[in-house]
Amino acid sequence: MSKNLTKIGIGLGLLLLLITLLPAQSQAQNALKAKMDKMATEIYDKVVTWRRDFHQNPELSNREFKTAEKVAAHLTALGIEVKTGVAHTGVVGILKGGKPGPVIALRADMDALPVTEQVELAFASKVTSTYNEQPCGVMHACGHDTHVAMLMGVAEILTKYKSELKGTIKFIFQPAEEGPPAGEEGGASMMVKEGVLENPKVDVVFGLHINSLTEVGKIRYKPGGTMAAADRFKITVTGKQTHGSTPWTGIDPIVTSAQIINALQTIISRQTELTKEAAVISVGMIRAGVRNNIIPESAEMIGTIRSLDEEMQKILHEKIRHTVTKIAESMDATAEVEIVKMAPITYNDPALTAKMLPSLENAAGKANVMLMDAMTGAEDFAFYAQKVPSFFFFLGGMPIGKSPLEAAPHHTPKFYIDESGMTLGLQAFCHLVVDYMNMK
Repeated sequence: MSKNLTKIGIGLGLLLLLITLLPAQSQAQNALKAKMDKMATEIYDKVVTWRRDFHQNPELSNREFKTAEKVAAHLTALGIEVKTGVAHTGVVGILKGGKPGPVIALRADMDALPVTEQVELAFASKVTSTYNEQPCGVMHACGHDTHVAMLMGVAEILTKYKSELKGTIKFIFQPAEEGPPAGEEGGASMMVKEGVLENPKVDVVFGLHINSLTEVGKIRYKPGGTMAAADRFKITVTGKQTHGSTPWTGIDPIVTSAQIINALQTIISRQTELTKEAAVISVGMIRAGVRNNIIPESAEMIGTIRSLDEEMQKILHEKIRHTVTKIAESMDATAEVEIVKMAPITYNDPALTAKMLPSLENAAGKANVMLMDAMTGAEDFAFYAQKVPSFFFFLGGMPIGKSPLEAAPHHTPKFYIDESGMTLGLQAFCHLVVDYMNMK
């Protein structure tokens, strides 16, 4: 009896000690986040300067040479262990905290798009290049410049307080999120292949994307499937070349292609269970012919497929091949279909999302963190999420009071981001890091 009482007494003593220590630990945790929040506002001007420099000097996928140099120089100056040349131009920084703990990866993408900027800014891009053998402007029309600048700022904040961190931070500055040039490999899949999630082994990955249609100060998220899988297709239709004045003497691949383009849309509108998940098939490019009075021998179409369900993705691929080849056959032409999987579904681990939601609510205010619907846009962050538990969320970049119906969407010449939204991005990342480290 006395032994049992002794055990009970010891147990109660340990429980009381734990109850006493938990508030102290929580207070220290909150105090650290408060210091980081304050520093985020203090370095805001520096982050804006970096962002404007990247915006004015954008670089296409797998060509982010100067961007990578600037990132590596900043991380090196902070005393962070730096590795360059990952997946061509990627930069990885490793910051070891003062205490043992988990390995947390934070990711930012660096590449710009072949878009000619039409926004009147003092730091607007005037850069030109070539893409798919065509001349083009180059613009950060998806906000990756803000991602890089914010993660550089987060690295500076976490470095200052590294003695108070429990674990290791791996900063991933990734090239080619928009997809590598034809014939090249790149992006998140290549970084994973080259071991970015190893040495040290990553326990969790956090990522964010600024959003031009979400108001500054707000964060949107979704557990589970958040962004669509993206597949690239190429359709080559072959007919028989002839004079434009006598189409009956040949086989017209352009008219055949027109029939195919229309029919592809019926796969979505009439053959896909859209109450289950959304899906999209879009033809983004068609190329055929060289002269007004010559019906060419062939035509080529390139486009994208977006899906949020793996079984639906498989069915869409089958239906596209069937529709294309049978329509071509009905016109006495032939058609070849090539489908390449570009990015899988971006999946937020539900358990991790639930655990980290209070961190975002603490950073932004509970009323400013909102559940969202899935998006048909795609993100190659999905390749990290295939390997380790991950959480990807959206940060507001639309001016306060503006309607999303008036704001320019991503990948367009008038795409615009209100830079004041970046402060919350810094704070959100820091809160996620500190809170996750103290969960272990």
